[in-house]
This record gives sequence, C-alpha cells and structure tokens, in this order.
Amino acid sequence: MDTLSSLADGFAVALTFQNIGLALIGCFLGTIMGALPGLGPSNGVAILIPLAFTLGLGPTPALILLTSVYYGAMYGGRISSILLNIPGDEPAMMTCLDGYPMAQKGRAGEALALSGIASFVGAFFATWGLVLLAPQLVKVALLFGPAEYFALFTLAFATLGGISASNQAKSAFAAALGLGLAMVGVDTQTGVPRFTFGEVHLYDGIDFLVAIVGLFALSEVFVFLEHRGSAAEEAAKPKMDIGKIVPSWGLIRYCTPTMLRTTVLGFIAGVLPGAGASLGSFISYSMEKKLVDPKGETFGKGDPRGVAAPEAGNNAAAGGALVPMLALGVPGSGTTAVLLAVLLSLNITPGPLLFSQNPDVVWGLIAALFIGNFMLLAMNIPMVGLFVRVLMVPPRILMPIVAMVSFVGIYGISGSSFDLLVMVGFGILGWVLRKLDVPLVPVILGTLLGNEMEVNMRRAVTINDGDYSILVGSPLAIALWTIAVVGFVLPIFYGKVLKRKMKNPSEEGSLKD
Repeated sequence: MDTLSSLADGFAVALTFQNIGLALIGCFLGTIMGALPGLGPSNGVAILIPLAFTLGLGPTPALILLTSVYYGAMYGGRISSILLNIPGDEPAMMTCLDGYPMAQKGRAGEALALSGIASFVGAFFATWGLVLLAPQLVKVALLFGPAEYFALFTLAFATLGGISASNQAKSAFAAALGLGLAMVGVDTQTGVPRFTFGEVHLYDGIDFLVAIVGLFALSEVFVFLEHRGSAAEEAAKPKMDIGKIVPSWGLIRYCTPTMLRTTVLGFIAGVLPGAGASLGSFISYSMEKKLVDPKGETFGKGDPRGVAAPEAGNNAAAGGALVPMLALGVPGSGTTAVLLAVLLSLNITPGPLLFSQNPDVVWGLIAALFIGNFMLLAMNIPMVGLFVRVLMVPPRILMPIVAMVSFVGIYGISGSSFDLLVMVGFGILGWVLRKLDVPLVPVILGTLLGNEMEVNMRRAVTINDGDYSILVGSPLAIALWTIAVVGFVLPIFYGKVLKRKMKNPSEEGSLKD
C-alpha cells in the first residue's frame, strides 16, 4: 500500500500543465529521434539535454522530458525498420525481420500500428515492474558497504558491453579511457591536481554533460560530414504505400500472448546491468520463434508475431533498465547511463536513498512514464503518416540543427567557451572511436562512476587498515565479483555468434531448427 500511495503522490506531481506538456513534447521528439536511422535513444536524449538545461527546468520536469524522449525513441525505432529495412537503432534490428516483409505485402500500416501496440504493452508492464521491483531492490542495496559498491561498479563495467559484445578488449579499453577521464581534476582526498596540465578550467574535472553531448551528438555530425553526398541519403526516402493503419481486433488477439511472454523476457534482460534493449529484443524474437514457429515456416516472412515480439521485448527492457539505475545508481543500458549523468548534474544521487530523500522526483518520474506511454499509444497510430514523412528530412538539414542545439545548449549551461572546445574534442574522440568500432557507453560510464568507484575503494581499504582483502571480504562482494567475471568472460566465447545474428537479422530469419 505504501508503494501505491507513493505512486499516487507521483501522479500529483506529474499531472501539472507543465509536466504533461513536457511529456507530450518529449514523446513527440523522441519518436522522431528514434525514427531517424542512426540516432536512437542515447543520441536523442544526449541531443536534448542542453535544451532541458537551457530552459531552466527543475529536476522533475527535466527528467520527465528526457525520459519521455527515451520511451519515444524506443517506440520510433520501428518506423524505419518496417518501411526501409533500416533499423533506427540496434534494438530495432529484429523488427526488420518480419516488419519489412509485411510492408512489402502492402501491410506497412498494420505493422506500424501493431508494433506501436506491442511497444505500449511492453513499456506499460515494465513500468509496473519498475514500481514493484525498485523499492524492493533499495532494501537489498542498504546491505551494501564501500567494498560491495566497488564490486558493483566493477560489475557494471564488466557487463556493460553486454553478451552481444563481439570484442571485450575494445569494451575494456573504453572503460579504462572513461576511468582515466574521471581522474582529471583535483583529488578529493589529497587536494592534488591530476592530469590538468596546468589548465585551471580542468580543476573541477570534466563536465558529464559536455562529454556526453560531444561523444554522442557532435560525433554524429562528424560522421555525417564524413559521408556527406553519399547515396544513403537518397535511399532513406520511403516511397512505400502505408495502407490501412488500424489492425483488426483478431490480429491484436492473435499477437497478445506473444506480447505478454516477450514483455517478461525483455524486462528481465533490462534489469540485468549491461544487457539492455538490444539483448531483450533478440532474446524475445528468438524465444518466440522457437516456441510458435520452430520450423521457420512463417517467421521472417511477414508474421505479425515477429513484429510484436521484439517491440514488446525492447520496450520492456527499456523500462527494466531504469530499475538498477534508480535503485542502485548503476545504469542498465547506454541511455540510462546518459540519464544517470543528468541526475548527477542536478545534484541528485541515484541509489538506496533516492526514494527517501527525493520521493517527488522518482515517483513523479515513474508517474510520467505511465502518462507518456498512453500519449505514445494515442500518438503513434493516427500520426504514423507524419512520422513517416520525417524520414524524408535530409541529413544535410538535420545535422546543422543538432550542432546548433549542442553548441547553444552547452554554452547556455556553463557560459564557458572552454567547455565548447572540450565538447568539440569529445566529438572528435567519439568519431574516432566509432571508426574503430569502440563502444562509447563504457567511456561515459567510466567518467560518471570513476570518482565514486575510487572513493569507495579507498574508504573500504582505509576501514580495513590498508588490507585489500576487504574487497572480497563478504559473501555479497564475492557474488558480485563472480557475476562480473562471468559477465566479462562469457561474451568472449558467445558474443561473436550472437552479435553476428543481431547485426544480420536475415540470418536468424533463415535459420531452420
């Protein structure tokens, strides 16, 4: 009852004209960001962070805006997958398998509407999972001491590449780079400047938001500049007839068991640190295919259940990824790592005390997720035609807008031209890392959690009179270290096969059991 009472208080916070308006704007912009190939939820949230801070929004309104963008982008990723066979982001890859064949059969509108309904089902029940599970996880988190938190942060680094990672060496390099960036600034324990090279602007360390906007948003602009004038821009113009956009009740009933099963799978994948929506989408599609079409007779050829499964799975995973982020302060996916940076920038520390110290923020946010889900359902079916036209916006128009929002927003937040130079530097770094196929999320996670990781390690060792055995001195710490090792080693053996299937979903559709 306490949980329901807190949720009711959250609705009292969320149901204001400002917050409802921000949720509506976030859902609309997020769907557009998700629909545009290559952007996705992480980039979408990163691009709009400067806008949220420039508008002078408080903690709750800013988070409502950005989480609405997050959910909207998860919805929107299906549009280009179904119409163009080009996933808007990685979790939408599996939607291409049956969504595009449905579109080729003249059922694009049905596929888009069905995927919107499946997204709603996955996100709605995942949000309830967040309501019920996060407060219970907080009770477990109260058992954590400095050594356990250090092990937990290590687990996050070890598993953030996820089981879909094909090169753990690159993930480890990215995490080490992030930890190195976190060391820039004045050492909080000794007061000695580290890696500042005499630059006083670096004494406070590197601003999370500057790093994120540079790595995600500005690097996207540099990627566009590299490939400008290519044929991809023309190829991204859909010429397909949408057809009817309202699926029959019979089709919805036919796909309902699929939606419910894959919602559970996706939510579990989202709660696991590092798994995220990509793995949730892949597991949902694969398990559903083996359950209802083991011989591969319909899946991969335009089966509506092949659209519903990955969409429910990846949206449930998106909700599930918020659970460890809010309850433990450890992001469950790349986008929640970006949201974690926003919370820290607002002087709000996620973790066990968040629900007691900032209940208006966390419960207002959860209530806004429910509201945003209904908005997205109402928006995504009648406005499908509008979102499809967004795909026709050429990158040469879109990317200058992204660059403008990034520069104006960051300067509006800090008022420092030095931060603009740092952002450009991170943009170039992000472009180089993309060229080398090095994941960006571990870099951000290292920058975010590096200081906390160092503080907890020092605190644990100091309490134990300099004895490092305290780091593995409790059953909980040993369990976390074990999971971290398994989570890092497992992708080395299975990651390449799984990543190949996710990158080339047509292979999965052609598999015969």
